[in-house]
Amino acid sequence: MIQWDFRWYSPAILILILAFLGLWAILKPKKMHDQFNPKKFVLKAILILLLVLVAMIPAILFPRYEPIATTGPYPIETAKFTLVDQSRDELFTPIQDYRQLEVAFWFPKSNSNDEAFPLIIFSHGGLGTFTSNESLYLELASHGYVVCSIGHPYHALWTKDEKGSVTWVDMDYFRELQEEDPEKNMVQSFNYYQKWMKIRTDDINFVLDTILDKADTRFEKIDTWIDVDRIGLIGHSLGGSAALAMPRLRDDIDAVIALESPFLYDIVGVEYDEFIWLDEEYPIPVLNIYSDSSWENLTKWPQYAQNVVMLAESTDDISNLYFSGAGHFSLTDLSLASPVITKQLEGGKASVEYRTYLRTVNDAVLEFFNRYFKQDLN
Repeated sequence: MIQWDFRWYSPAILILILAFLGLWAILKPKKMHDQFNPKKFVLKAILILLLVLVAMIPAILFPRYEPIATTGPYPIETAKFTLVDQSRDELFTPIQDYRQLEVAFWFPKSNSNDEAFPLIIFSHGGLGTFTSNESLYLELASHGYVVCSIGHPYHALWTKDEKGSVTWVDMDYFRELQEEDPEKNMVQSFNYYQKWMKIRTDDINFVLDTILDKADTRFEKIDTWIDVDRIGLIGHSLGGSAALAMPRLRDDIDAVIALESPFLYDIVGVEYDEFIWLDEEYPIPVLNIYSDSSWENLTKWPQYAQNVVMLAESTDDISNLYFSGAGHFSLTDLSLASPVITKQLEGGKASVEYRTYLRTVNDAVLEFFNRYFKQDLN
């Protein structure tokens, strides 16, 4: 009837405490029984009701999470690993240690030894997690894609390694996200963009190289299903900005999708209170997806200037989609995991049902990748 997880820990603890108190009330000596006091009884009842309400908050905020049902023909397997990049020091810790990443795979379970599937790398948003778009990963995997989602430690709300150790978001980075505003301090925003993009793109490069170089024997089963000549990237928000940067850094990426993301890597400086942009054509097919959160503000937000240019220059390889009816976080599974929090973050209830909205987004992602990765195979 219920799925046992963190949502029910506090109600269970409260029930145990009340059970022990009730048992003590029954078993304690008669001389210790208090005389009935109506006022005291009412106050106790109110206190218990308040405690029950507080204990139920996790269950209210996070109803049972069920990813959207897949539509593809393939059953799906999953795997999760911790990778250690021994070429990089972890900048978020005071001690000298290596950068450690969490990666998870969703991939088709195939009975054919001749099949190889496109590889899709996903980078989560500024305070996301590696499961932020699990419904999308499952949908892609069911249609014959290997999806690898990266948990960027200290940029993620939390990551959890193979030993069970949890790493929470870095509070200095969290403060930077709150402070960043190019309309108030463009130079500060540019410096933040440079720093964030460096961390994210280095993470993606490391994961991609580990997969392509077959440098980790734990990937042996997954490696057999990957077609290294078909690689796509996708990301949400800050993760989308990192995904958009990668074709500037390497030539083995074939297509990119950004879920409401500015081209932060293409900002190369600040002059006269304006961003200076990289003056080069985007090298590969790209799809930019927008929600209500950004659509009316694209021309107002300086960091989205390149997105506006692409809106005017739409071609066969430059696609732009706007899905109305919901906001920034509805592009992720947060809208399924916590409709209440999503509603608060987006400033009101969506006019489109969350599952319907997310299914529309996922269908657009699948159609775009199929156009570039599957068309010649049909």
